[in-house]
Amino acid sequence: MTTKKQLDSASPITIEPLTKKNWEKFLALFGEKGACGNCWCMYYRLNKSDFQEGKFDEGNKQAMKELVFSNQPTGVLALYDGRAIAWCAFAPREDFAKLKKSRVHKPIDEKKVWSVPCTFIHKDFRRQGVSVALLKGLIEYAKNVNIKIIEAYPTIPTQEKLPDSFAWIGLYKSFERAGFKIVDRTSKHRPMVRFVLS
Repeated sequence: MTTKKQLDSASPITIEPLTKKNWEKFLALFGEKGACGNCWCMYYRLNKSDFQEGKFDEGNKQAMKELVFSNQPTGVLALYDGRAIAWCAFAPREDFAKLKKSRVHKPIDEKKVWSVPCTFIHKDFRRQGVSVALLKGLIEYAKNVNIKIIEAYPTIPTQEKLPDSFAWIGLYKSFERAGFKIVDRTSKHRPMVRFVLS
């Protein structure tokens, strides 16, 4: 059983994109289960049958590795004391096959956006503000690489406490605290939010 780690404000959380150089840190963060059920953050990138097939024989893990090692944008890691403690998928919206087919999260305009379809925080570091720090760091990273619009699809829970396994799409309150604004309410409990960088 692991014990919750208390973050020390003297050791800041830093953000960096997932690359070949920090691949091992990503593996350590996701663990044997690939974050959840051998997903390896491929759920939004693949069609249903390919994703299900990839849950076996490390298919999804290998698919993610191929993206990273071919220098495709996949997401960013939050590092604390040199260890990856959190992740969010981050890439051009068109890279996510599931979003192309989404009925409630269709594009609302023709603008070029980068999407955040999911996040993952190591269980030892949850409920300490890491998700907000992750998103604020993501905004700074996007600014530095000239990305103009960040889009996400978080949940507004219908119950007081949402099980961790359902929080992977991100909680709206975290995005709100990081400065994101609702731009579409087709789904009452899954709004589309954006952060527009000037």
